[in-house]
Amino acid sequence: MKVLGIDPGSHRTGWGVIAAEGSRLAHEGSGVIMAGDGGLAERLVRIADGLDEVLARFRPDAAAIETIFHANNSQSALILGQARGVAIVCAVRGGAELFEYTAGQIKQATVGRGRADKTQVQQMVRLILGLDTHTMVLDTSDALAAAICHAQMYATPTAVFLRNAERK
Repeated sequence: MKVLGIDPGSHRTGWGVIAAEGSRLAHEGSGVIMAGDGGLAERLVRIADGLDEVLARFRPDAAAIETIFHANNSQSALILGQARGVAIVCAVRGGAELFEYTAGQIKQATVGRGRADKTQVQQMVRLILGLDTHTMVLDTSDALAAAICHAQMYATPTAVFLRNAERK
């Protein structure tokens, strides 16, 4: 199974693709889509174009994205929500089944602690995927963490049981 993790942002959107085979996870590719400056509409188009390229290149089976969180600044939350919406549409349109996880679930799955900070998440992503010498920005490690979270949630005994029950 290939999983695309997405860390949406209106200026920078992180993405990461992993291959999951049982409990074995492998890094397939990752990066940041730079939406740059300019109006929001133009930035959203750049995000969509970038994600469409990633989806066409890697053809993931699933996409994992963080759920909406409560923000102190409502304007920032609205803009982030629009970038997140673009990412969701691109993932589904690209053929990936969409899964959403809270920040706490993503941190718990990668670090083992739901209140870990971004640098702890980044360090564990490097260790889990064997990317010790790989340079990555926080947007990329957050996206890879979302993908790792899905791979781990998908492989739990309960998830396997539910998938098998659906097939019957």
